[in-house]
Amino acid sequence: MKKVVLKDVVVRLGQAAVAKGLGVSAPAITKALKAKREIFVTEHPDGSLTATEIRPFPHQVAPS
Repeated sequence: MKKVVLKDVVVRLGQAAVAKGLGVSAPAITKALKAKREIFVTEHPDGSLTATEIRPFPHQVAPS
């Protein structure tokens, strides 16, 4: 099992497959990529996917 950056997994497997594997919608994957969130995907031996996000604590949204 190896953690890989979300963007790299999407390039390799496709957005729809990653979204399905993580149990989220394809637009949620697009939004995460556009926001440049620090999400790492783990591909398990059985083919399932899990993801973790690294973010500061406490999380503060940057002013726009």
